[in-house]
Amino acid sequence: MKKIQIINGPNLNLLGKREPTVYGNASFEGYLSGLRARFPQCEISYYQSNVEGEMINKIHEVGFEYDGIVLNAGAYTHTSIALRDAIKAVATPVVEVHISNVHARESFRHVSMLSAACRGVILGFGLDSYRLAIESFM
Repeated sequence: MKKIQIINGPNLNLLGKREPTVYGNASFEGYLSGLRARFPQCEISYYQSNVEGEMINKIHEVGFEYDGIVLNAGAYTHTSIALRDAIKAVATPVVEVHISNVHARESFRHVSMLSAACRGVILGFGLDSYRLAIESFM
């Protein structure tokens, strides 16, 4: 059984409530149930934190044991060299995901500090970005 870790960053605990025109009306927990049902051959773990250091700790914790990490670092995507270094320090491949098309938004969102350290980037497909990332590990 493949082990996949999803890590969501700041403000993603508010999915379903936060800016529904950008992020939709569904909570992540509701979506996660569907993901788990769609991929019964995977053990999908979920972690969310608004704290950069806690996200780094989670990457370190799973980064040598899991088959893949799906990472939506939220705003840390555009600022965190520390998260980039954590991704590069572990053996587990990471796919960066974003719910919205960040390139269609504010210019400061057009640059990712993480992309070059990741296996790939999936963005703009709503919550389905997570499904596509998991499929990339199959």
